[in-house]
Amino acid sequence: MSGQQRREQLLDVGRTLFAEVGYEAASTEEIALRAKVSKPVVYEHFGGKEGLYAVVVDREIKRLLHRITEALTGEHPRELLEQASTAFLTYIKEEQDGFRILIRDAPVGKTSGTFASLIGDVALQVEYVLAQQFKARDFDTKTAPLYAQALVGMVAQVGQWWLETNKPSLEKVSAHLVNLAWNGLGNLERKPRLKTK
Repeated sequence: MSGQQRREQLLDVGRTLFAEVGYEAASTEEIALRAKVSKPVVYEHFGGKEGLYAVVVDREIKRLLHRITEALTGEHPRELLEQASTAFLTYIKEEQDGFRILIRDAPVGKTSGTFASLIGDVALQVEYVLAQQFKARDFDTKTAPLYAQALVGMVAQVGQWWLETNKPSLEKVSAHLVNLAWNGLGNLERKPRLKTK
């Protein structure tokens, strides 16, 4: 096997193991055993389990962001919302191991490659679209990041639940998410206030 082929093999093995048992329970020994190599080969390519994990997570984030970005072809905000929601859910359905890795905790002390940082990256994409719409409606564009985080977080949270229940269909889940988000967004107050205060 060439060095590049070995690296890809280790990434595949690591991805599967991290999805099955999580970062903490995975060991360099198990990675080496499954790849049928010695531990030093894992260290040679990635410096150890943490390096391998970092590359696996980085690849998953890029895969997800690519899917969402590529899906955003519509002109109307609702169409964009539907495309983003469906792309996110399609990633969850087709890349279950990858999504399981992303929703698990990262190594202690690590601030990037966590689910929260992933949500932040995706929300930045959505924030741009919302800011344009808020500006067109004369809303405060400074609130676009808050709404972007809320929308992306909603889809991600529902995605975790849906991954385990596998019901209803992807299309129905996406339609309900868009229904909630769009009909809520369609009636946004210019300066919302809590009614109980």
